[in-house]
Amino acid sequence: MSATMTIQTPAPGPRDPDSAPATGVAATATAGTATAGTGLENADAGGDPRIAPRDRGEAARPLAVTSFVLGIVSVVSGWTFFAPLTGLVLGIVALRRGAADRAIALWGVWLNAAMLAIWAVLAFVALAVLGAGLIALPVLAA
Repeated sequence: MSATMTIQTPAPGPRDPDSAPATGVAATATAGTATAGTGLENADAGGDPRIAPRDRGEAARPLAVTSFVLGIVSVVSGWTFFAPLTGLVLGIVALRRGAADRAIALWGVWLNAAMLAIWAVLAFVALAVLGAGLIALPVLAA
């Protein structure tokens, strides 16, 4: 069974926007193998003509997934500083690069940010207890 897909690009020159699209050079894909047409398929959208639109977010997908996994592992195992910090940075980078899985990147950012917030609260409490202990030390020694 053979599947054929044709992508048509507009012919150069002025045309009426209400008219039917002009036929230009066509790219044909047979049996799942894509062949390039003129290379202008993505140029009309203002992007790089060498990169297909569906491939733009695919480069950031591993960053989004890694951020999400680090967030889940941090919550489950109680990792408190380095893993959530790394996951937060990776999630933000994935969002800035336009990750294809934006929801996964957002979950990674929120989970890692929550774990960092918990770490900050615990560090503040530990410093308060340590400070109170140091203040009470001269009283106990007397």
